[in-house]
Amino acid sequence: MSIRKIEKILSPGSFNWVGDAFYTTSFIGKEIPRKRMDPFFALGYNADIEFDAQEIPRGVGAHPHKGFETVTLAYKGKIEHRDSCGNHGVIGEGDIQWMTAGAGILHQEYHEKEFAQKGGLFQMVQMWVNLPAKDKLATPAYQDIRKDSMPTVVLAKQAGQVQVVAGSYQGLSGQATTFSPMHVYNAYLTKGGKADFTLPTDYNTAILLIGGAVIVNEKELLAKDHFALMENNGGDTFSLEATEADTIVLIISGKPLNEPVAHYGPFVMNTQEELKEAFREFEAGKFGIL
Repeated sequence: MSIRKIEKILSPGSFNWVGDAFYTTSFIGKEIPRKRMDPFFALGYNADIEFDAQEIPRGVGAHPHKGFETVTLAYKGKIEHRDSCGNHGVIGEGDIQWMTAGAGILHQEYHEKEFAQKGGLFQMVQMWVNLPAKDKLATPAYQDIRKDSMPTVVLAKQAGQVQVVAGSYQGLSGQATTFSPMHVYNAYLTKGGKADFTLPTDYNTAILLIGGAVIVNEKELLAKDHFALMENNGGDTFSLEATEADTIVLIISGKPLNEPVAHYGPFVMNTQEELKEAFREFEAGKFGIL
């Protein structure tokens, strides 16, 4: 094993509203090219924000997707989802919605009604995970992954725990079904708690500090709301040590697809013709009704 170092640290940049419910900044697609984090095509981060009580839930109305997956991770507050395949779900702290848009779907996402009416702190992440060319037309699907049912590795010396969302960690496999090899973890660390991660050297890997702070490889401090891209220079192992209580770290690592990408708006395809076809299908109502 050899040490995998940090290549670049990004602080949260400009935030933009998605509908009136999600105030996000992006860490992939600008300073970090999309190809560099393939198959993770986008990552929108809604840092902690306080919402006032509102009778009608804030949200994003029905909109289409095709050719990829949306992975929504709730950290504070509650998010509700509906789609044109009849799926419906509500996720709260630590829960995850994993939606495969595949051949095409309409969905809407908004604050859960009770949360909206009470107001409160809200924090979430939504990743776009690209699908391999052979799976672009996969049947749309929805995975409702609950915090309490996730495989969890309890770390030694009361350091905390690592929840395995996808892939595996210390012999435990996550519940999420994926179309390409990847690992997705939430690490919950106590102050002074340490955790090591050994991931394939050719997997694009990054970490996002959801709460608290960590020292990476006993050298570099990563503060809350910051994103660290890990090097792809042959190293495979990195360590995290929490310097604050209740530290939460999102770790993502995936094998690159290394395929051409044609992207516009809500569609991620391989060719311009496929992209045009996605728009034609949407306009013709082939993604269903919501």
